[in-house]
Amino acid sequence: MDLKKIPSPCFVLEEARLRKNLELIAGVQREAGVQIILAFKGFAMWSAFPIVREYVNGATASSLHEARLCYEEMKTLSHTYAVAYLPREFGRIMSYSSHITFNSIGQYRRFKKRLEKAERHISPGIRVNPGWSPVGTALYNPAAPGSRLGEPAENFRGTLPEGIEGLHFHTLCESSSYDLETTLGHFEAQFGAFLPSLKWVNFGGGHLMTREGYDVQHLIGVLKSFKSRYPQLQVILEPGSAFAWDTGVLVATVLDIVRNKGVKTAILDASFTAHMPDTLEMPYRPRVRDARSEISSTDRYCYRLGGVSCLSGDFMEEYAFDKPLKAGQKIVFEDMIHYTMVKTTTFNGVTHPSIAILRPNGDLDVVRKFGYRDYKRRLS
Repeated sequence: MDLKKIPSPCFVLEEARLRKNLELIAGVQREAGVQIILAFKGFAMWSAFPIVREYVNGATASSLHEARLCYEEMKTLSHTYAVAYLPREFGRIMSYSSHITFNSIGQYRRFKKRLEKAERHISPGIRVNPGWSPVGTALYNPAAPGSRLGEPAENFRGTLPEGIEGLHFHTLCESSSYDLETTLGHFEAQFGAFLPSLKWVNFGGGHLMTREGYDVQHLIGVLKSFKSRYPQLQVILEPGSAFAWDTGVLVATVLDIVRNKGVKTAILDASFTAHMPDTLEMPYRPRVRDARSEISSTDRYCYRLGGVSCLSGDFMEEYAFDKPLKAGQKIVFEDMIHYTMVKTTTFNGVTHPSIAILRPNGDLDVVRKFGYRDYKRRLS
């Protein structure tokens, strides 16, 4: 990657890394006999969808816009789930969907007749909440007490609503195959009586099978074991992060060095709150190329990295570099493709990073640049 050729700021997806992830995902799908589909909420870079379609043939949407994007760019009908559906949008959602999962029994009952009158069959499902999740960050825990996501077992009163063909659960976030195994224990204990009468079950996302150290063979074993117990069920997984995990970077440039009471801050042309919001929400410290996040007493060149917005908290605590930073120098944030572009904003009117794909032969395709019109059209 020739940093001199990359505009700044810019998200750069590396095609070779994406294909490596896709090959692993396709292998799990084949060996376990399940369907793995792409969750747009984690990765919706549609300029890369022609590559993704070579390996998987489905996607999941959480809104009308995502369902339409699936139809237009993934060239397939979506597995659609939303916390609640707007009556005025539901007709169009049906036109783009093969499966529609409802967050509650009440939502299903309100839209059941419209589903039955559809021109083609759309498979209905309900999201359930097993009440257990390994996710420690409350913001990301879908099984927290009182969660609004999915129906707990007691709400069914022992009976599955007429017409329901599938159940969906989602309790994981960048989790292991062992977490899935534990979740399945809770799921089967509470909802197992319904499974013989269903056509499919969706295990949701959070299966980070492309992360180094993930036990892929254990995942395949867990999936095969479940399928052996319920051979009539189609099993669906819908990870987002796993597709784009460690497939690219965000390149930024140092604009200035600010000094205040012994603290040096390198001000960048990118923003954590606008371009990398998960670093503040989760929170986590992103990896920075050629820098260390753990500071020692011998480190001489230590800098906070500051975003270009006016939010006081738009910065990361100190990183150690081997040489002094200076204006004009490029900074590379690793692993910035999943849950980045899908959550960016133009807060303060800051320039949105360009989007590029680094091809295996070294060519850089800048597929999108952003400007004033993009900022203005989001407002009124």
